Amino acid sequence: MMQGRLQSAAGPARPVQVEPHTLFDDVYGIAVGVLFVVMGVLLLQAAGLITGGVAGISLLVSYLSGYSVGLLFMLINLPFFLFGYLFMGARFTVKSLAGSVLIMAMLKLIPSGLVIGHVHPMVAALGGGTFCGMGILALARHGAGVGGTGIVTLWLQKRYAINAGRTQVAIDAVILLAALAMVKPQLVGWSSLSAIAMSSMVMAWHRPGRYFGN
Repeated sequence: MMQGRLQSAAGPARPVQVEPHTLFDDVYGIAVGVLFVVMGVLLLQAAGLITGGVAGISLLVSYLSGYSVGLLFMLINLPFFLFGYLFMGARFTVKSLAGSVLIMAMLKLIPSGLVIGHVHPMVAALGGGTFCGMGILALARHGAGVGGTGIVTLWLQKRYAINAGRTQVAIDAVILLAALAMVKPQLVGWSSLSAIAMSSMVMAWHRPGRYFGN
């Protein structure tokens, strides 16, 4: 069980016992995180943008190959799940795998009930990146990841206290530079905004001591 510290007016900070997440908390939190990620990806896809992480790689490969972004998301994630199992544990990997399967399924199902006719690239970049960032944050708070580079960044933060958001920015920069060879520079520019929006969410709120959950 994790502990926080509460500063009172009458004296120094004292430990605060915090209840761990229940099974319902985890299921609900992961489901909400998945919905955020899916909505973010759909906004980006509607504007022909990409973003960072595996979501961005999947979108980029989808544009080039025509394959389903959900299927690519799952396939690209497989080696990262092995990494997660070896270094983050079975519990984290099972939660992350369940979340990725849900993302793949919802990316397939939601477009049949939600059709985005037009979205300005700026709106898609800011909205899509922020939605993806909130989804990643929600999953991380419940001991899961969206897979891919997110697993690596969470491990680096857990093992070496390297901020996950900053690591993700560095990885995203490499992905976007690679996209310049395949996507119009203007779209890569908007995509960079989406990657910044996504990483900023994680950088701002996924810090030790900011959250007393388990």
